[in-house]
Amino acid sequence: MLESIQFLIEKELVFKSLYHKYGVPFIPYREQGFNTLCKLIIEQQVSLASAKACYQKLESFLGGITPETILKTSLEDLRNNGVSRQKATYLHSLSEAILSKQLDLTSLQDKDEAIVRTELIQVKGIGNWTIDIYLMFSLQHQDILPIGDIAIKNSIKELFGCSTLEEIKTISERWKPFRSMAAFFLWHHYLESRGRKPLVY
Repeated sequence: MLESIQFLIEKELVFKSLYHKYGVPFIPYREQGFNTLCKLIIEQQVSLASAKACYQKLESFLGGITPETILKTSLEDLRNNGVSRQKATYLHSLSEAILSKQLDLTSLQDKDEAIVRTELIQVKGIGNWTIDIYLMFSLQHQDILPIGDIAIKNSIKELFGCSTLEEIKTISERWKPFRSMAAFFLWHHYLESRGRKPLVY
């Protein structure tokens, strides 16, 4: 961690300024496995607070979130517990992939980024943002920048004056091979500058 912070604050004045202003950024961590991917599916395009409430309601209803309990539950019952119809379908697809052994989550920690992406993208409802977050938070990959994340995009626009995706990609090349830490700096700025704190569940 210290190596990546040192690299970024020497490479980029903006990160040096953020480091002096806020200190070491918050580093999120989530356990590898099915539950984290369920959380990420529920979190797609909604606030963390509402996603947390939905996940906890579902967990209480099911008595535990597993591939088995998800598949035994109808789409209607999932919807009645706050999950949108689309996301309920995604949770079923993920559960089916696990139980059919199409997807082996325990093996992902030993595979490189490209293979992880190839395997996860096969599951309906798991896209680039979900994969990026799983690679960063659960598999601890150090060079991921989730460009599809609104907070990341807004922070880069605020701090670097970038307005297009191409500009964002170009400037982020400077942060290799520690773009994950760059993202942690950007999220930290986004929350602190808005008087908010990280939400962990």
